[in-house]
Amino acid sequence: MSGRARLALCAWAATLMAACALLPLVAQKAWILQAAFLLGLQSVVGALTRRVPLARPLTVAAQALTTLLLLTFVFSRNHAVVGFVPGPEAFQHFGTLLQSGAEDVGRYTTPAPLTDGTVLMMVGGVLLIGLAVDTLAVTLRSAAPAGLPLLALYSVAAGLSDELEWLSFVIAAVGYLMLLLAEGRERLSQWGRVFGGAPRGPGADSAADAVAPIRTGRRIGAVALGIALVVPLAMPSLDGGLLDAAGSGVGAGAGGGGTISAVNPVVSLRDSLNVDEDRQVMSYRTSTDETQDVYLRIVSLDEFDGTAWTPAQRRIEDVPDTLPTPNGLGPDIKRTEIETEITAEKDYEQNWLPMPYPATRVDIDGDWRYEPVGRTLVGDHGQNTRGMRYTVRSLVVQPTAQQLATAPEPSPALKREFTKLPNSLPSVVSRTARRVTAGSANAYERAVKLQDYFAVSGGFTYDTQVQVGNGSNAIARFLRDKEGFCVHFSFAMASMARSLGIPARVAVGFTPGSPLTDGTMTVGLRDAHAWPELYFEGVGWTRFEPTPNRGTTPSYTQPETPEGSSLPDVSQPSASTSTAPSAEPSESQSCTGPDACATESPDAGAASDDDDSQWWLYLLVALGVLAVSALPLLPMLWRMRVRSVRLGAHGRTAEGVAAHTLAVWQEVTDTAWDHGIAPDESQTPRKAAARIVRLGHLDEQATAAVHRLAAAVEQVLYAPHPRPAAGLSDDARRIEEALRDQAGRSTRLRALLAPRSTVRVVWAASERWTAFKADLIARRPALRRPSGQNG
Repeated sequence: MSGRARLALCAWAATLMAACALLPLVAQKAWILQAAFLLGLQSVVGALTRRVPLARPLTVAAQALTTLLLLTFVFSRNHAVVGFVPGPEAFQHFGTLLQSGAEDVGRYTTPAPLTDGTVLMMVGGVLLIGLAVDTLAVTLRSAAPAGLPLLALYSVAAGLSDELEWLSFVIAAVGYLMLLLAEGRERLSQWGRVFGGAPRGPGADSAADAVAPIRTGRRIGAVALGIALVVPLAMPSLDGGLLDAAGSGVGAGAGGGGTISAVNPVVSLRDSLNVDEDRQVMSYRTSTDETQDVYLRIVSLDEFDGTAWTPAQRRIEDVPDTLPTPNGLGPDIKRTEIETEITAEKDYEQNWLPMPYPATRVDIDGDWRYEPVGRTLVGDHGQNTRGMRYTVRSLVVQPTAQQLATAPEPSPALKREFTKLPNSLPSVVSRTARRVTAGSANAYERAVKLQDYFAVSGGFTYDTQVQVGNGSNAIARFLRDKEGFCVHFSFAMASMARSLGIPARVAVGFTPGSPLTDGTMTVGLRDAHAWPELYFEGVGWTRFEPTPNRGTTPSYTQPETPEGSSLPDVSQPSASTSTAPSAEPSESQSCTGPDACATESPDAGAASDDDDSQWWLYLLVALGVLAVSALPLLPMLWRMRVRSVRLGAHGRTAEGVAAHTLAVWQEVTDTAWDHGIAPDESQTPRKAAARIVRLGHLDEQATAAVHRLAAAVEQVLYAPHPRPAAGLSDDARRIEEALRDQAGRSTRLRALLAPRSTVRVVWAASERWTAFKADLIARRPALRRPSGQNG
């Protein structure tokens, strides 16, 4: 295999290895095989056109045209001429797919379902990156800048996925290093000499010496990759918002099992309901007149990592005909089964199904899946609530205060899972929880005291206009400022309950809404809400309401309620939709959908520490960003520095003049190299000068300057008493200007931003490493045999 073909193969492999970072973004992985095949065809076309040979722009154009034809055949053949020639209809279809893919990217969190739009975006993106890598590394023979499109591909994956592992970075980095080594090997084969490795001894193997630069490059690459993995461990990281987008979400399951992978409920609510006016999103009829506890629950957030409450990744299954009895609900707890018919508006698009909790049966059409721990239904293969009509049978659970107070301890496994708290949670959270609940005899009394602390006695204010930061100290700030809205209260109470050993999670959904004259209940965006659920063995997950002036306070948390009494008859509009004048915040200030209950909530309930003591963290991050941004400019800066030193002032002694002459000659040969004239160190200075004149098409003045400089170098190297020549630095600058004038625009840009002569840095590092090893060997004491032993 020729060096150019090997380089093209490495470019293909490097692109695919970087594309592996996209695999965690979608549930199905087969698209990578399709991308690999199409990328291979693109590379083959490039190899054939370079073999003809075609001009470089024509090679790139041929590959781009092939890419377009391939994408047309795969994604739009029914709209194309003869199946693969794109026309107006094909381009229109491409636009539709791309728009659909962009909507899917905004709608789904990872791993998302593999739709036609997302496949086109990923496969097409990989092909475009592959074309850029092949053009830079193979057509233009400049592998170093090819790392930029590879980095862009990896950065897209890193920006979209919260679970991108270090292995993805290693795979992408190895692909890039492999590309660099392939280019170096090809260049060495053309130059015909070895620029690295230890000098050969009399009995050295020339074949072994020939691979020394490759071996050295591998070692340097391994060291660089190791540093890239280890150094970030010592860098400080900044916290995200504790209430940052409630839930990393979950996407469409593959059906027949698997884990939840549905749309982030908060993002979906925000996109569908976050408008200025309180518009209706659904309506329902229920068989009970007591609507105060008909909360339409969407999803539970049961994982807390210190910066966000999120839905856990759990197994999903087919929706059973009858849902099992709720976990922890004992037979002696009073319950009433009700039936609710729900109609979602056509512009309400949510992948989690809103329904009363706990549901016992769901009659609905479409592709839905059941998650048994949270007892939620989630749409599969893009299924959502848009215009859906469905019926839910559910339980109204009516425990008494006595039953909750005497509840036994939950199972160790459940308590361990639902009382986890991160180490980063400020200690003031648990201290406040212990202080508020001091003197409580059981978990129920502690839960009621927490609820009353937020809703009644703690001096908290319901305010949607609070200004908060983001980070691990946000709950502490909320407890200090005592201002917030529904998610601030629910997230804070759930965290404090966990600190007291009470299993807790947060539910997101809607309050009961407002009644109409025909008996229908209407639910609007301002009924969006979040509330904590605490677990009591024998009762199960139990709703509490810590947010002042929102929803209804459960009867079992009111001490004055007689034991065993039924729920009060409250068929009036919920507090969130009351139209009566009030000194409390108006509806416009209430929990306005996900941005108030879940998106603003992410920023609120646990916002960050904005203290001035953290300024140095931001400074370090800013310096790190600047350092990373400057990396692509390092070759240019290095050449500018070297050129300045070589052409600068020199000593007046004979040795100083000789060193200056050789440095100027080195600068001229490197400048020619940067402009595409590779050095040939086997030639004499005179022949090398003639070669630079011929290949660089220099004018008369530059030609005379090159020959003057070559004569000065011969004087230094061979004359017994060299005669110093004046004006050598001016000659070098004149030669550089002539080479730049004769070069094309791309060559000039390459010589400026990615000069080929910067490879001398690698050679110098290799030589120093070899000398260092040789010095260590020389200093190592000889092993002596113990006395008394014979040979």
